[in-house]
Amino acid sequence: MWSSVIAVAGTLLGGALTGLLQSRGDRRARQAARADEKAQALRAALGELVAALGDHRRAMWHREVLRLDGTDPDAFEAARNASRATRSAVTAPLVSVSVIEPALAQTARQAAEAAFDLRDAPDRATLAARRENAITATDTLVAAAGRAMA
Repeated sequence: MWSSVIAVAGTLLGGALTGLLQSRGDRRARQAARADEKAQALRAALGELVAALGDHRRAMWHREVLRLDGTDPDAFEAARNASRATRSAVTAPLVSVSVIEPALAQTARQAAEAAFDLRDAPDRATLAARRENAITATDTLVAAAGRAMA
């Protein structure tokens, strides 16, 4: 009789242990899947943000060169409308990066502000310096993202 009780108890304990180990394994798998999804979303948002910042820098460079050269008002207005569109395109990926990885929010914001700062440069030398600053800020964002995702 004792051997039957021990056999039943062993079977029950073995089943409980197996269930516990399987539950832990499933939890780890879900956590790993969530981490992979987050990393994939962050990579996509960063790619979109870096591309949007580059587009905005180019549009602002063109716009400001036209302004500094005193070009035709219609050409300047077209460039201004283009720069507004590119600035608007920065917003969604900037928010996405900030929400997905809050540790990158400040760096991402600084990169965006550096691109926005190309506006109203007093001369070409200042414009070129601001452009370099914006490129450096974007590079800093990419490096920070690499560290955050490592």
